[in-house]
Amino acid sequence: MAIIREIIDVDRPPGEVYAYVTDPSHLPEWQLSAVSAEQLDEGPIQTGSRVRVTRRVGSREVPMTVQFDELDPPHSWDLHGIDGPVRPRTHGEIEPLDDGRRSRVTIDIDFEGHGLGKVLVPLVVRPQVRKELPRDEQLLKDRLERPTG
Repeated sequence: MAIIREIIDVDRPPGEVYAYVTDPSHLPEWQLSAVSAEQLDEGPIQTGSRVRVTRRVGSREVPMTVQFDELDPPHSWDLHGIDGPVRPRTHGEIEPLDDGRRSRVTIDIDFEGHGLGKVLVPLVVRPQVRKELPRDEQLLKDRLERPTG
């Protein structure tokens, strides 16, 4: 299967970008299909932390649980879906630009279908994500570059 990749530059230091993208509470702010996100474990996000994400897929809201496989602040993160018919596998990287004043964000995502998900992935999910991921990254950029205070 072909990984879907998007890259965008953000006028914020890598640490700020990393803190925002790995905080599940921000997911619905910058991902168009994310209806809600709830951390299932106590404490800060760490390897093994699970998050229940409800996404709009087509006309339905589909809950799924993802788990962080690796966190390397402020450089990269990996997570994968552990339940539901559509299970994402996501890798994100943040590269410092301009001596760390700016960041380049790369997000790679692929999907594994289970049951009905085997049909949904090629027919609904991949086309939706190919359209949505560039807009998600633009929303991420807009959110992070918005003046504060």
